[in-house]
Amino acid sequence: MTVSDPAPTLSTAGPIVNGDDRFARPVPARTISDEAASIIDVVLEGGPVNLPGDLRSRQVSPVEHKIKVRHYGGYEHFERDISGVTGEVPVVFHWTGRTRIAE
Repeated sequence: MTVSDPAPTLSTAGPIVNGDDRFARPVPARTISDEAASIIDVVLEGGPVNLPGDLRSRQVSPVEHKIKVRHYGGYEHFERDISGVTGEVPVVFHWTGRTRIAE
């Protein structure tokens, strides 16, 4: 005579609806902040001649005044050109120096 155990049962957290027992969670509405909505194009000028062109143009928040770019074991630092014409696109950031990454 063979005795068989019944299949194990699992309880779900709630009723199964259309074959799906996950809870329907409300998805919070995403809002784009004013800062993110106004991303600006910038160009990095100066610095090492071997800094790739694709690193010299980017998009940043309009409140950024300094940018650092990782390059050959260090960082190239750029600061916003405040003497530029207001509303000038793209905004220019000039190279101000280099720092090494500490090991």
